[in-house]
Amino acid sequence: MTSRLRIALIIGLAGVVLVTLIMAPMLMSTFPSFLGGGTVTDCEDDSPKFANVSDTAQSDIPPEYLALYKKWGQKTGVQWTVLAAVGKRETDHGRSNLPGVKSGTNYAGAAGPMQFLISTWGGKSKIKTSSKFNGYASDGDDDGYGDVYNPADAILGAAKMLKRNGAPGDLRRALFVYNRAIWYVEQVLEIARKYASDGTLDLPPEADPACDPPLVEAAPTDVVRKILQYALAQRGKPYRWGGTGPEGYDCSGIIYMAYRSAGLSIPRTTFGQWPFGKKISEGDEQAGDLVFFNAGPGTSANNPGHVGMVVSPGKMIEARCTLCGPIKVTTYRDRPNIVGYTRPLQNSKVKEQLRSQGLT
Repeated sequence: MTSRLRIALIIGLAGVVLVTLIMAPMLMSTFPSFLGGGTVTDCEDDSPKFANVSDTAQSDIPPEYLALYKKWGQKTGVQWTVLAAVGKRETDHGRSNLPGVKSGTNYAGAAGPMQFLISTWGGKSKIKTSSKFNGYASDGDDDGYGDVYNPADAILGAAKMLKRNGAPGDLRRALFVYNRAIWYVEQVLEIARKYASDGTLDLPPEADPACDPPLVEAAPTDVVRKILQYALAQRGKPYRWGGTGPEGYDCSGIIYMAYRSAGLSIPRTTFGQWPFGKKISEGDEQAGDLVFFNAGPGTSANNPGHVGMVVSPGKMIEARCTLCGPIKVTTYRDRPNIVGYTRPLQNSKVKEQLRSQGLT
């Protein structure tokens, strides 16, 4: 073999290796356009990731707190940067030595690294999570207790509170409920932007519409598909007490009209819908079923005051309240006061309606 041929072969092999090294990460992160194309978003992995962490965040947030902000941000769908900004503004990530941070309460009755009012936490600083209580006490370290002074518990509780009140979409409202001062909201958002390497408050992957499962396509029957199509089309519209559309709906109104869009008649109100459908065990619910909550004045475990429609396991569409933001898909399994689940399609009157339409 001549020296020129050897040189040519070496150069050729080096080129192949270089192209392989360049293409390998590209092939792992994207599909070519002719295969259905586009970047593949990782919506399933819930392990803590540290992308979009600025140098400011790395140097300012203790590693154990950063891991917790990321973990519970991803689990609940709240921007981790916002959780971290709350922790910074409240207690400098638990480093403050002011009263109420590590023990007792401050002058306002707040306690722990995320500064919960004891009454909001659940009435006591440490609560056995298997007991009955109303509050945000959470067990973030799986020890069976919600301890307001435990960072894992407190950060999870804060994430739930922010989520319940508008995050990740309506951060200003969620933060205002957390601490009712406009200056507080602005300070937290400013810190959150500094904690993100790109300076944004983008939605986390799990809250990105690209990560939503194909809800309508996954419906168990054509009837449920019609019901979901109507309900999901109302996303973004406002809550309106007594509303049955098209401008706005209340919690039972959107469900009533969604079933009506499929040619089915069910009771109009939450109080009527609860005894109407067949009771379904937790874990057996499917799209089109209803999930009920003990919420609002005059309601109880036997007379629930709020209802949502299951669109996929763990997710429902709901019209929650006037101040709760627009109609949207939310999670329900981490929500307190669930009374139970029903399947209106198993009611004898609905079955007869389906038969008369030739749908059974």
